[in-house]
Amino acid sequence: MTKCNPALLPLLILSLCGGGAAYADALPQEQADSPVISVYLDGKPLPTEVAPLNVDGTVLVPIRGLFEAQGAALSWDNTGKTVTATKDDTTLTYQMGTSSAKLNGRPVEVEVPGIIADDTAMIPLRMASEALGNTVNWVPATQSVQITSAAVIYETSILRGVTLRSKPDGESKPVTEDLLSAGTKVHVINVADALWLKVRTEDNLIGYISAKPKFTDYTSSSLTEKQAAALLAYGRTFNGTPYEFGASPDQTDTFDCSSFVKRLFEDILSVELPRVSYNQAKEGTKVGLDELRPGDLLFFTARGLDIGHVAIYAGNNKILHTYSSEEGVHTEEFDGQWKKRFVTARRIL
Repeated sequence: MTKCNPALLPLLILSLCGGGAAYADALPQEQADSPVISVYLDGKPLPTEVAPLNVDGTVLVPIRGLFEAQGAALSWDNTGKTVTATKDDTTLTYQMGTSSAKLNGRPVEVEVPGIIADDTAMIPLRMASEALGNTVNWVPATQSVQITSAAVIYETSILRGVTLRSKPDGESKPVTEDLLSAGTKVHVINVADALWLKVRTEDNLIGYISAKPKFTDYTSSSLTEKQAAALLAYGRTFNGTPYEFGASPDQTDTFDCSSFVKRLFEDILSVELPRVSYNQAKEGTKVGLDELRPGDLLFFTARGLDIGHVAIYAGNNKILHTYSSEEGVHTEEFDGQWKKRFVTARRIL
């Protein structure tokens, strides 16, 4: 579960029939000093019989009113300490204290196990609300949880078979054994990081898929910024690596300008660029100098060629590249000779 704020992990309190053993002690005293937290459903305050609480960095809110406000029917098995919410063809079942729920019979990871305190059952807000097809956001400025129950739009197409995983990690367990095949539609819940998207499938599975461009047609400013930052951070790990004209792109002991750029895009984003700068300048989309953003490629005249050098725009009027046997890979100002020799800029991300 992506945490919008490290100090605030949204959870829900479910006020249900009492009885049975408790999984936790009474709520700690320090909750009284927590900021007032509000919960909104589709922009309207959600009435709660118990005020939202912040307990050790966890926001707790009554769940019964929330589920019912979202059109879900609720049932509680006191013997098994299990709650079941049903809406249309979606059924979510969760047993208190366990680390996974069942969404239409399939397991869904619960990062923070539910507890029962003072005869009140508490389960994760994001897991529960997203399972019903809703979107959840934490707004630090207003100390509020915003829940949007608008219909999910499956706006993103899978371009190449990709695994739906339980965590944003290539080694994590797949949510389903079958790949999401080319042509499948998914809804992007959020950008987990430069390499992973959290998505919902049309058959209501939630998990993570690769954010590399070859797998989906998804684009957003957030993803672009994260991928550019990852690309540049990786590039800077080669600072000082010697320059060698004609260096093989299959090794990292030496680089020339275009082998460096090719290697970075391939290693981080699995984007395969041509070997030489002249051909790289035909990729992506042309952008003007007043439109530059980190990750864009800049091309220059060199060695009597119309295009004979390439660099990566690093933001703040700086470029990351290699051309000098004295400096190797380095970052410098985009001015002087580089402005005079500039030919074009191309956007790959």
